Amino acid sequence: MTIGQYYPSNSVVHRADPRFKLLILILFIVTVFFCESFFSFGFMTFFVIVTILLARVPILKVLKGLKMIIIIVLITTLLMTVFYTDPNSKPLAEWGIFHIYLNGIYAAIKLAWRLLLLVLMPTVLTLTSTPTELCDGLESLLSPLKKIKFPVHELALIMSIALRLIPTLIEETDKIMNAQKARGAAFESRNPFKKIKAMLPVLIPLFVSSFRRADDLADAMDSRCYRGAKGRTRMKKLHCRVSDVVALLFWCAVTVCVLFLNYNWFGWGFIAVLGL
Repeated sequence: MTIGQYYPSNSVVHRADPRFKLLILILFIVTVFFCESFFSFGFMTFFVIVTILLARVPILKVLKGLKMIIIIVLITTLLMTVFYTDPNSKPLAEWGIFHIYLNGIYAAIKLAWRLLLLVLMPTVLTLTSTPTELCDGLESLLSPLKKIKFPVHELALIMSIALRLIPTLIEETDKIMNAQKARGAAFESRNPFKKIKAMLPVLIPLFVSSFRRADDLADAMDSRCYRGAKGRTRMKKLHCRVSDVVALLFWCAVTVCVLFLNYNWFGWGFIAVLGL
């Protein structure tokens, strides 16, 4: 799992302001849900690949983030294909209650494509931003909510701790599974029920270890006199640069182009891209 792991580099994406990276991610997610045509999906995929290349992160490392959802994508695509109904067209194939329509295949491909894009971009964000940077960026973006007594700092801190503990919990899970394998646990069994039964001895010690780690973290924060955001300062202050504003405006233009492509105005979308 690559989410929560930071890949050190000196790329333009790494140096970008985390506040603008979070805003671009939100804009990207909204834009992906607006995608309806294959042109728009291809358009977004192209810019995701460009972002990965600019980040100087190995593509294989980014693609590893898809392993956790690939089964969900395959199952969802299969269900969408066989249960899609289109009363205005004839099915391509029929097996009892299952009907396969051409539009159902298109809808399944779009759904799978959308899910993959929604995982790729957050993976790039976590690979190019440390948990501390994301915490500071989120707290800065939500700072206006402090006027209504919203616990902005606490929310950002929770997110930062969660991102930091993801690799730790994965490592802890591997250690427990290796210990269980040494005792004869059958994790490699093809029987799904045996696999689930074998995972039960892993979950219980993992929960115990997680609560123990949380208790140790609470004691460490208390011993350092942590009292929330009041009076706290940052070693690294966030600075907005011209390149960050240009990147945000660029993704706004990408959203406009996607809206053009959804209405099959390919010519207008192409003109908009050239105008950038």
